[in-house]
Amino acid sequence: MNNNDKEQFCEQPKVEVRATADGSVTLFVPVLDEHYHSRHGARQESKYVFLKQGLWPLLQAGGGLARPLRILEVGLGTGLNALLTLDSAFAAGALIAYDGLETYLLPAAVVAALQPEWDQRGTLLKELFAELHAAAWGSPTELLPGIVLTKMHQPLQEAILPPSHYDLMYFDAFAPDKQPELWTEAIFEQLYAAAVPGAVLVSYCAQGQFRRNLRAAGWLTEKLPGPPGKREMTRARKLG
Repeated sequence: MNNNDKEQFCEQPKVEVRATADGSVTLFVPVLDEHYHSRHGARQESKYVFLKQGLWPLLQAGGGLARPLRILEVGLGTGLNALLTLDSAFAAGALIAYDGLETYLLPAAVVAALQPEWDQRGTLLKELFAELHAAAWGSPTELLPGIVLTKMHQPLQEAILPPSHYDLMYFDAFAPDKQPELWTEAIFEQLYAAAVPGAVLVSYCAQGQFRRNLRAAGWLTEKLPGPPGKREMTRARKLG
């Protein structure tokens, strides 16, 4: 497979831009009948699941002040979680090293269709959105002083993650029935090995088998109330 074929493959499946209930937008994948974010509110889901239950407690405890807070996102997607995280961290004066794994490249036309929403969020987020999507894959990019993003264009199963490295993991893959290969015990063993003791993993998903696979891989799990439209979500921690 040549590079052009590979890029075309990774741009699949095709996506559509759709509004969600809180006024923010998401992407819909017709072939999977799946949205990138909650239809009840993409932005409010991201803030609740990944920031409120993952990032903010670490920032409040002083994370990112002595050294960069190391974050891994599985499912970089539109960049929503990354942008809200970097904005919050910058406001808190924290240092961030953010690695985002993504299999599918978004076509330029889709990125352009998402840009207007960020144009309404102020100059900083408008510029961050453009810079995030313009950043080269596989190379660290300093988007703001002390805020470094590395976009990783590869499946999680093929990623070589540094051992005992990440403080926080955002597990934002498509649902287990859409991407079952990403919700296995082996995957969560891989992530456990890449996490520092005390690291946190957060996900919108609260499926029973998901939590059992996490526990089998060594994670301590807890169910939390979910964002609007979802009854529960999951937070897990690496003991040690």
